[in-house]
Amino acid sequence: MKKRFTAASALVIGSMLFLAACGGNNTGGATAAGDAAANQSGKTAELNVAYPIFGSVPKDLSAVQEAINKISQQKINATVKLTPISFGNWEQQVNLMLSSNEKLDLMVITSNLYSGLVAKGQIVALDKLLESNGQGIKKSMDPAYLNAAQIGGSTYAIPTIRDFAASQGLTMRKDLVDKYNIDVSKIRTLDDVEATLKLIKEKEPNLTPLVPGNIGRTMLDSYRWFDMLGDSMGILPNYDNNLKVVNLYETQEYAEFVKKMRSWYSAGLILKDAATNKTSQFDLLKSNRGFAYLSNMKPGFEQQESKSSGVPVVTANLVQPVSTTTNVTNIMWGIPINSKTPDKAMDFLNLMYTDKDIVNLLDWGIAEKHYVVKSDNVIDYPAGIDAKTSGYSLNMGYLFGNQFLSYVFNGEDPKIWEKMDQFNKSAVKSKALGFTFDASAVKAEYAAVSNVITQYKLPLETGSVDPDKVLPEFMSKLKSAGIEKIIAEKQKQLDAWAQSKK
Repeated sequence: MKKRFTAASALVIGSMLFLAACGGNNTGGATAAGDAAANQSGKTAELNVAYPIFGSVPKDLSAVQEAINKISQQKINATVKLTPISFGNWEQQVNLMLSSNEKLDLMVITSNLYSGLVAKGQIVALDKLLESNGQGIKKSMDPAYLNAAQIGGSTYAIPTIRDFAASQGLTMRKDLVDKYNIDVSKIRTLDDVEATLKLIKEKEPNLTPLVPGNIGRTMLDSYRWFDMLGDSMGILPNYDNNLKVVNLYETQEYAEFVKKMRSWYSAGLILKDAATNKTSQFDLLKSNRGFAYLSNMKPGFEQQESKSSGVPVVTANLVQPVSTTTNVTNIMWGIPINSKTPDKAMDFLNLMYTDKDIVNLLDWGIAEKHYVVKSDNVIDYPAGIDAKTSGYSLNMGYLFGNQFLSYVFNGEDPKIWEKMDQFNKSAVKSKALGFTFDASAVKAEYAAVSNVITQYKLPLETGSVDPDKVLPEFMSKLKSAGIEKIIAEKQKQLDAWAQSKK
């Protein structure tokens, strides 16, 4: 995904409301009888479809909507009203629409809002609708990924089909890799990374070898050996550990990692203001201030980052692809309780996962007007048109159903979706894939621990402070804030989740 909707772990607090109230699942049955009566009249249903966007609303949105409706009316006797909402206003606007019972039939659901929406009964359980109206969705997705969105044994949202996993590694400026004949294939461990960074430090003393992977990110955020279980307050080492939750910050592996980062920092290998840096990794590379950064990766990542920074980059994989709950539930679609026709909403959602024409209208707009097909599945802007002048240039294919049905834009790998599918299939699936922690029983401790982590995480994990002095202080404050109570609660819930899967 070119832009991500994931919230920082501190923001996950609001979404960790995993309710025992799931027993009162909304199956859509309460409105089904009314829906059936309404649909028997043969009237075309109009569906309000809401989703977040970056930037302004495309000026040709109505034309794209009309083209979609020609297909959907014929296939499912329903039309859509597309309602894009600025990402900055998304949460507030959606809450207002839901609380005011405004007509809303389909909406994007991000992982940081998901369990809260279920908790308040604002979205419909989809299991029966998937069986009756969503078979195309079920056929297009690995059950492990579809079921990863379950809460209390019920599915309330459908993940979009995209990258369901992430590998991790080092992203480097290609010009310097070529200049110093660095063999990228031999960079496989942190020791290999260190040797590369030292080479750059020696040859290019005026730039910093390693910069943060983004504003507010630490080196650990892109080099993990554990499932965060949502927030890193109790983690699963090696994505298994026989489902035993441990305190990351008191593990030997964590101590060794922050000590290594400290040694790199002291040797001038890491950006001096890494803990407070407000400049993106792209700008740091572009301005010749940095050489490399640790990053989460996937097929097509090199092209994506090169395009974003304007500087060609190459990557070295350090960690194999792994899939966790957060990877999968990052972006999903659900049906609000406000919908009067949830069956038709599911019909249209099914088209978003199975109908190539619908997918590409949502992704790219209208053929010949907003794009032209160059060859097979590769498209480009029409002559005289570019991203700034196009009437429909969202570039958010990861948002709309099944991205594997999408055209590939000129300059991208034509086989990107085949490779992404293989990437997903090859990923190690965390033993806790599908588990979501509910922090409601430890809200006070969760807030207190979050504050402590905010204070210490960036300095420690960027090497900016001496871990021999600071790490014991960090662990002491975590325990005082109640991290052990959080871990015990997480273990209890994980055990119950695992038992329910037997």
